Amino acid sequence: MVSKGRRLLDNLPADFTSFVDRRLELAEIKRLLSLARLVTLTGVGGVGKTRLALRAATDLRRAFADGVWMVDLAALGDPELLVHAVAEQLDVSDQSARPLLTVLSEHIADKQMLLVLDNCEHMLDACARSAHALLRASPGLRILSTSREALGVYGEHVLAVHPLSVPTESQENATPSAAVALFAERAAAVVPGFGVTPDNAAIIERLCQRLEGIPLAIELAAARMRVMSVQNLLTRLDDRFQLLSGGPRTMPHRQQTLRALMDWSRDLCSPEEQMLWGRLSVFYGSFDLGAAEEVCSLGGLPRESILDLLIQLVEKSILVRDEASPDRYRLLETIRQYGAELLSGSGEVTPLRRRHRDYYEGLVVRAEAEWFGEHQLEWTTRLWCEHANIRAALDFCRTEPGEAEAGLRMAAALRMYWLGSGLIREGRGWLDRLLPLHTKPTPVRAKAMWLNTWLSLLQNDEATALPMLKASRALAEQLGDTSALAYVAQITGLAEFRGDLPATVALFDEALAHHRAVGDLMGVAYALIRLATTSILLDDADRALAYCEECAALSASHGETWFKAHALWMMGIAVWRQGDHRRAAALEQESIQVKAAFHDQVGVAIGIEVLAWIAATDRQSERAATLFGALETIWRPTGMSLFNFMTSYHDECQQRTQEILGDQRYESAFGHGTRFAVEAAISFALDDKLDSAAVPAKSEAESCPLTRREMEIAELVAQGLSNKEIAAALVIAPRTAEGHVEHILAKLGFTSRAQIAAWAVEHGRQWSRNG
Repeated sequence: MVSKGRRLLDNLPADFTSFVDRRLELAEIKRLLSLARLVTLTGVGGVGKTRLALRAATDLRRAFADGVWMVDLAALGDPELLVHAVAEQLDVSDQSARPLLTVLSEHIADKQMLLVLDNCEHMLDACARSAHALLRASPGLRILSTSREALGVYGEHVLAVHPLSVPTESQENATPSAAVALFAERAAAVVPGFGVTPDNAAIIERLCQRLEGIPLAIELAAARMRVMSVQNLLTRLDDRFQLLSGGPRTMPHRQQTLRALMDWSRDLCSPEEQMLWGRLSVFYGSFDLGAAEEVCSLGGLPRESILDLLIQLVEKSILVRDEASPDRYRLLETIRQYGAELLSGSGEVTPLRRRHRDYYEGLVVRAEAEWFGEHQLEWTTRLWCEHANIRAALDFCRTEPGEAEAGLRMAAALRMYWLGSGLIREGRGWLDRLLPLHTKPTPVRAKAMWLNTWLSLLQNDEATALPMLKASRALAEQLGDTSALAYVAQITGLAEFRGDLPATVALFDEALAHHRAVGDLMGVAYALIRLATTSILLDDADRALAYCEECAALSASHGETWFKAHALWMMGIAVWRQGDHRRAAALEQESIQVKAAFHDQVGVAIGIEVLAWIAATDRQSERAATLFGALETIWRPTGMSLFNFMTSYHDECQQRTQEILGDQRYESAFGHGTRFAVEAAISFALDDKLDSAAVPAKSEAESCPLTRREMEIAELVAQGLSNKEIAAALVIAPRTAEGHVEHILAKLGFTSRAQIAAWAVEHGRQWSRNG
């Protein structure tokens, strides 16, 4: 069980099948990572690069204080999104206007972590540039990448991943090769009781030889055991590989071998299955049955046939079910690429991509229409699941002539997804790309313009926002678009928030009237909250409370929670101003719980901010200082600064707290808060007690990066013992001793045993004293 305050330090998926052989490769990867900061695993598709990288990363978890993190790039079609993908996995939700690579570099600057970049081959330049920049920014970073080609970065160490060992004539009566072991295990999974016997051993060995030990090829072949014997498999494979077997018996190009296997797998499918395989290649990431039925059911494949065909493709290991969501499916990237080639000769690529776009456009438009309701959190979760497909649909709109308006319609319909899920930067990025491609004065462009203005303001990019706001107003007036005029009024009020407050109130009142006129419930809720904010600034807590209660009642009547949480946040400020601190804290805590469910880090941060004010006002100074410290950790990844109207309260409460505690006690409590992960900060904010156990103070010994056993081994290294001698001294296996030394090298960032020895001499006495 993970203790309170401790964050999970990796995102590696669990293995669902056993890992066959690869011991030597794993040891070499660990050795290389102790010597180099960038290691790339190369090899053909299907050779097992990803699986090997994941196993190595799993084994190295304890060697990196800030964790090991995997970023799968296969679903990314646009290299510009690479840094976004890395930032998402590292939970860096910066929404400022600064370059994201700069933000990410700052975030990892002092980290000791391993980053796994998987499937780099389709964006080598972007991967190389990003890897180079990140490695320069963080001395403690190691990168393990997988690609069919080396990245070409200075200092990169490349390890070619070869196929599994296959039987040779000299192996007769010896232990089965890794390829045979893999085939036998995977075949037993589909044919219970299957095993290698004297009767079938020679055929299986021949089959593995013909497949050249490529793991994906072996697994696909083993899956065919559902419908045919090993002999039949070998016969069909030999027939299909006739072209590759002619001439000298030299090793053929492995990509050709894999392609031949794909051709063979294709021929085992019916024409309808082949057609669906190709059409499914337009999906990225995972998809569900409804999406497949809607997108793929055109000429030759009626809608009612899709389910049965999907089942058949799953049974033939062409399609896999998503382990995290059993109702969703995906194509492994190698198989998806082959499917794309099948589709390329059909003349259906553009029509299929347009149908794919139409489906996801319809999905996001429906999500927007139903977002202010009881299924709000479900829609947010659904959009998270479809993120890769949404990106693909938007990219089609960006690159296909004449489709930009549909792209703007999609990007604008996703407004609450961008705003409510910490994706302000990405939302603005799509709007920035699409707006220049569709310049006709249409309501779609008007909506995209005011939304982009809003996102720019949230990033504090007034230089871009203010001219765009002026253009948005002009277009809305030209079109007579009441809805757009309402949002322009709201955004104008936001832009002038610290100026003439009565004028700002008039703008929000104007917006509220327009929103009510067109029945825009989200607009009404936003306007009510902003009117509450201005009332607070005008020192009218009663009026602010009335606006908040109206907003909360509106939300409750529709089963909506996100705006209600926002209203509760502002209500907490109003109640605090009235002096009811206990109720104010309860309101803020309820708001934080809802915002956390939406992954709305900004919403969480502003709620914790108010709890810090309440604690300061109640002279719970140590708690207040800890919350202020926690806020440093929460705000920094968003790239946003505290809302303008909150800064005076923040400064006043922080100064009061520091005066009460004194500099030393304040810095101690503040530093305690900065060590919270976001989850721990939320837990602390929801608890009235100062939980000092959440982040225990570290003793000198605990601050050592090595475990007690590793420190013991480091001292033996310092004494000049070899791995074999260390193993004998500690009564452990030589390989265990070797593994410990590799972990020590990786943790300390060293490349030689001499460095370990020098470090151990320096730290050993301190460890013994504190241990």
